[in-house]
Amino acid sequence: MRLLLDECVPRRLRKDFIGHEVTTIEQAGFKGLKNGKLLKQASKLFDILITVDKHIEYQQNKAELPMSVLILAARSNRYESLLPLLPKALDSIKQISKAVIIKIEV
Repeated sequence: MRLLLDECVPRRLRKDFIGHEVTTIEQAGFKGLKNGKLLKQASKLFDILITVDKHIEYQQNKAELPMSVLILAARSNRYESLLPLLPKALDSIKQISKAVIIKIEV
């Protein structure tokens, strides 16, 4: 899968998504784009947006979602807080279908 890490997700997580092609927002040239425009642009190159933005599921029309979104919902967006979510996130990525929002929580 081609994964895109949102701006607020620690870059260090890239190496933990083993077996996937992972790019950061900055590397992709999407820095500063808001969620709607970001999803539209990113859907041309990526399969899933990985974010910590818990509000994205309420801000987007799920019926018109151009790509899947995986929300990592922890107490903070620090690497140490997100790391325990990785096994469940990796499992979800294997099963994810097109244009859905999945929230992974502690």
